[in-house]
Amino acid sequence: MPFITLHQDQLFNLDATLSCGQVFRWDRTADGWWYGVVGNRVIKIRQEADRLTYAGAPASFIRHYFSLDCDLEAILVSIDTDPFIHTCIQKGRGLRLVRQPPWECAVSYICSTNSNIPTIRRRIASIAKRCGSTVEFEGNYYHTFPEPSAISCVGHDGLAGCRLGYREPYIVGTSGLVTDEKAWEKLIRRLPYEDARRELMKLHGVGPKAADCILLFAFQKYEAFPVDVWIRRIMQEQYLPELSLDAPLTNREYDTIRRFARELWGEYCGWAQEYLYAGRVGYHNPNPADPLYSELFRI
Repeated sequence: MPFITLHQDQLFNLDATLSCGQVFRWDRTADGWWYGVVGNRVIKIRQEADRLTYAGAPASFIRHYFSLDCDLEAILVSIDTDPFIHTCIQKGRGLRLVRQPPWECAVSYICSTNSNIPTIRRRIASIAKRCGSTVEFEGNYYHTFPEPSAISCVGHDGLAGCRLGYREPYIVGTSGLVTDEKAWEKLIRRLPYEDARRELMKLHGVGPKAADCILLFAFQKYEAFPVDVWIRRIMQEQYLPELSLDAPLTNREYDTIRRFARELWGEYCGWAQEYLYAGRVGYHNPNPADPLYSELFRI
């Protein structure tokens, strides 16, 4: 089986990368293998020290998808600005942002609104099973994520069994707007961050947080800083004490947080966000009495 040997200074933690909540279609077996569907491929991969053993894709794809070409050490140095994020970096050291397929990423984060990670995973798997193509790998069957036209074709009736709730018309509507997936991807990719953000928010069901997630995880616009319930609390308690947590997050407060993050962590503030988010497990040593205990895996 092919493998990649990481350079001595090439930080990478596969488990942290795939379990931190940025992707939803990977599963880990008891013996350490991760299986995931990326585009039309089923990939298996495992890390043992500096060796990545894999199947289902060429080495160039693995390197690109896991952002192994990024100088992670330099990125971490640039965002290591204070003791709190330093602790998060040490806890998740080697976590990398993956380069997700843009269309699947967009639908994934439409599915994510007011939801926890297990529910998002179930929704995406249901859409793929209903509308995607079947792929066999090592005797098991997987489903690729469908193109916009495939979702538009089945419409509301076809998605009824996916239990998407109020997100169903958003996904159907957005599938109708993105008639040319490749042209849409090229448009968003070539736009500056703020313009790309506004363009994404024209899609049904895409608000500020979903737009920032899509830009960060699918378009590598690393200045994007998604703000969810956990990031809001961390930012208020560690950086912006003047913020209030007593009311729903407003667009004005969201902008205050993301602009502060951009000033503090610079062009890689999106990487800082992911390290803060991944470090939330154990934050405050959450227990059932904590108001956010049930939100631990909500995004």
